[in-house]
Amino acid sequence: MTSSSELIGRARELLPTLKARAAETEALRRPHDDTIRDLIDAGIVQMLVPKRWGGAESDLKTMYEVVDVLAQGCVSSAWIAAFYIGHNLYAAKLTPKAQDELFGARGFVLLPAATAPTMKAEPVEGGWRISGRAPWGSGVMHADWVMVSGMTPEKAPRSFVMPVSDVTVDDVWRFTGMAGTGSNDIVVDDIFVPDYRSLDGVDLRKGPTDGTALYDNLLYAIPLVPMAYATIVPVLTGGLKGALTAFESIVDRRVRNFSGDVVKDQQHAHIVMGEMQIATRAVDVLGRAHIDRTEALVQTGFTTEDRIALKGSAAYLARTGREVMQAMMASAGSSNYHHDQPIQRFWRDLATVTSHAFWDWDIAREQVGRRHFGLPISHPIV
Repeated sequence: MTSSSELIGRARELLPTLKARAAETEALRRPHDDTIRDLIDAGIVQMLVPKRWGGAESDLKTMYEVVDVLAQGCVSSAWIAAFYIGHNLYAAKLTPKAQDELFGARGFVLLPAATAPTMKAEPVEGGWRISGRAPWGSGVMHADWVMVSGMTPEKAPRSFVMPVSDVTVDDVWRFTGMAGTGSNDIVVDDIFVPDYRSLDGVDLRKGPTDGTALYDNLLYAIPLVPMAYATIVPVLTGGLKGALTAFESIVDRRVRNFSGDVVKDQQHAHIVMGEMQIATRAVDVLGRAHIDRTEALVQTGFTTEDRIALKGSAAYLARTGREVMQAMMASAGSSNYHHDQPIQRFWRDLATVTSHAFWDWDIAREQVGRRHFGLPISHPIV
């Protein structure tokens, strides 16, 4: 079984390769085929697959380290890696029969998981007929299965898993940031999904399911939203570290055009560099604390207060990381907005990542405030 140290070491070995492919990945508007093969060959995609299916059954701290390292090279590639890792855990929430289908062929699955209930779901004998469009299909460009979600006629959320051959991928992903994720729309046209390949949306958000009863490891019973935060936080922390490395290189070589001053010899540069290093380390400390808290709650259970606190923590991380990245870019000089400069790609990618609905700052602080005043939760992403 692959150990945590081996997984982290393999991620570090991949870092220079991902960095070298970052511009090409962005130009492709999808993950690089070789990157997906590398992630599989390294055992990274499989790291949270249960041992029952041949996976490493690793932990959230190891996932944090692995994704953080990958994001230092290419934020888009790290995002897809994180989703494939985390969504193998979602697959372990399905019924045992569905898990056998998904994991049985090769011991892991490449699964985009669209959890927003955008699909129309009609009950029929033995299952459901599904139609609709799911945007934000991160991972769909190399998927073998897809998960989409919808509302039943009773207005109950439910998720549905089907082979990628049953869907159409609509090439709409033309984004300023995270262009290399290829997060295109998933279109489903009246496809039958057997009931055993569907999952109650309330159960998914609570965590434990009939499928997770197969495992003694409580990680597989983690609720949807805390797991989503654990998946995306290291994309931010690693991306910010990658941006800092690029920023340090800029300051080391920069000479002002009109005065000829060497920037690294100026006191102002020392102050700004110190601030960016301190801020990047602080974001990493917050990210690690978030993961540590999540792992502790896996063992004890997630109360409503815990879930709201994690939402606030993740949203604060996103807000702070975005501000630090913006400050770096503002101090980098106008020549670094050129497309051949790595820092501008980190800037665009992190601006897009931190706009994700799961860690919306306004919604997060509202929910924290509502809880303080004894008011009920008023948003589904908690």
